[in-house]
Amino acid sequence: MKKLLILATILFTFSFVNAQKVYSVDYENQADVKVFVVKYENQADLKVYKVKYENQAGNNDGKWFFTGYSNQAKKKVYFVKYENQADLKIYFVDYENQAGWRNSSKKSLMY
Repeated sequence: MKKLLILATILFTFSFVNAQKVYSVDYENQADVKVFVVKYENQADLKVYKVKYENQAGNNDGKWFFTGYSNQAKKKVYFVKYENQADLKIYFVDYENQAGWRNSSKKSLMY
């Protein structure tokens, strides 16, 4: 019984450690999501804060950690030149508490 409780606790803990780790690819066909960076916050689907360390990354809440290698990332993104080419429009914010979804209908793109 004790082992079952420990196992359940570990599984429960790791189910929430689903960090939003992304990798920026060089070619559009390598990407899971095509992203466009907008000029104004109110144009974005997602407000993104770039964290410095992997353990600070969020769980699909706009806190992104850019990995050094594609196999370390949960999602591979490609930054497009034009807004109409994008699956997701983002705006980079300066503070962690500003990060989050403005258009929650696009949330599934980053799961």
